[in-house]
Order: sequence, then C-alpha cells, then structure tokens
Amino acid sequence: MAPSPLPDFVYKIVPSAPPAPIPAEYPLSELDQKDGFVHLSVGRQIPITSGLFFKEAASIWVLKIRFAPKFHPATTWEVEGCPHLYGNFGADDVEDVKAFVRSDGESWGQVFEKESGWLV
Repeated sequence: MAPSPLPDFVYKIVPSAPPAPIPAEYPLSELDQKDGFVHLSVGRQIPITSGLFFKEAASIWVLKIRFAPKFHPATTWEVEGCPHLYGNFGADDVEDVKAFVRSDGESWGQVFEKESGWLV
C-alpha cells in the first residue's frame, strides 16, 4: 500500500559510483533487469536496506530521486513500503548523489545516524 502522503524523494543504492554525467535513462542493475522493476527505498529504509544487501561493502552511493507524479502510476509499494518502479529514471529525476563510506566495525546504521537532512 502506498504511503500517505507520498514521499518527495525515493532513493536508489548502488555499489559503485554512478555514471557521470547521469544518463537520460539510468542503466538498470542485473537484479532490476531480472525482477522487471527498479528497486528503490524511502529515506528511513536506507540504513536497513544497506545493512541487508550491502553488508560487505565499505562504500555505497545513493541517488536521491524526486518522486515526481509521473512515477506514481508506475510504482507499487511492497509489504515493508519499498517502492518498486516499473519503468526507469534518469538525469532529470536525480536531485543529488552522495557517496557513503563506513569504517571497519561500523554498521550502515551508524553511518546514516551521522547524516541529518539528506535522507528525508
């Protein structure tokens, strides 16, 4: 079920630096291609998603995507409120990109606790 109100931003976590400049159509990951949708997160999910799927990574990049009205009909909201975009996004939709790095023994949750205001 979609959250109410809908978020202003959704996020895409990637394991390496995104292409610069961001292309008009962002390259889909193997998982996104296989599943047929773009796996996204809302801000509060980023520490959890990072800990589950990027637990071995020392660094990740997060793309902050404006959740424009054009995405509303193409997005489903899964059990935990994870947005799945049936389509794609590109340069015009990306508000910002930020690299996150964690130290040895530091969890992704601890990394994101230090961030204020970027994840909304």
